[in-house]
Amino acid sequence: MRKIVATAFFALLVFAAAAPARAARYPSGTVTIYVPYAPGGATDIVARVLAEEMHQTFRRTVLVENKPGAFGILALQQIAESAPDGLTMMVGNVSTNAITPILYPHRMGIDYAKTILPVTELATLPAFLTVTTHQFPVKTLAEFVAYAKAHPGQVRYTDAGPGSFPQFDMELFARRVGIKLVELPANGGAAQIIDSLATGDADAAFLNVASSAGMIRAGRMRPLAVTTAARLPEWPDVPTMAERGYAGIGTNQWQALFVRAGTPAPIVEAIFKAAVAAMNSPAAARVFKPANIAVATTSAPDAAPAWLAGEIAEWREAVKETGFHVN
Repeated sequence: MRKIVATAFFALLVFAAAAPARAARYPSGTVTIYVPYAPGGATDIVARVLAEEMHQTFRRTVLVENKPGAFGILALQQIAESAPDGLTMMVGNVSTNAITPILYPHRMGIDYAKTILPVTELATLPAFLTVTTHQFPVKTLAEFVAYAKAHPGQVRYTDAGPGSFPQFDMELFARRVGIKLVELPANGGAAQIIDSLATGDADAAFLNVASSAGMIRAGRMRPLAVTTAARLPEWPDVPTMAERGYAGIGTNQWQALFVRAGTPAPIVEAIFKAAVAAMNSPAAARVFKPANIAVATTSAPDAAPAWLAGEIAEWREAVKETGFHVN
């Protein structure tokens, strides 16, 4: 028995001694970053900036692979099935990495907390409560509420699907102002949401500024309010939700970087440093500034789990308030 214990202890020492050597060689091959959405949305934009800058840092190929669908579960499973070597990552957001673990723990087929490790928050961006300009007369938030009350069950809103944070935002808003809306889920992500609003198939949506700005400037959509605490300098005429009496409604979306739990700490540290450098690079600033994407990295890798736990706790309360249940 003592021999078995000694052998196991020796193996553990060998593994621990090898970890710094593996970190020094990191990355030893191609890095893949999974995005749980189709190309073109804010999460995809952040991931592609990150990939390009990591390529420059590590001098290795860094690929972005889009894995949309199933509330982010398909991308999460890619991380769960990967080796804990830092070569497989995920850029997720509020919906996929804070709400999905609450709503769909059984569908994931993994123990999320023990399998998925947050490395750092990356960025945040605000959202507009937007409406279509296609045969929809609403021009202000007050008019939207009045119109919805006058047409109960006829105003259609769109989002990335049940359990996405824009759906929660709209349902919380509807509950607090006493209106009845109809959800039109857009499985195609931001591109489908934008198309539905531009064509008038949907009337309203909470949509991030980066994705909606082009259609707003083209006159196809109209912003009624923004989710930030203060008005955006680039959009001085758009009031905040709080200004109009709806403080606490609407989410400033975050993106964050995740790897397989069990990845050696020196490798996580290397990824963290590369990610922080990428988010603060001139190349990132050129992409982020016009899209109103703000850099928001955590202070250190070991601060990320506590940050994520706080986010999940807040969303548990939102789930309770809306009474959302998985079918």
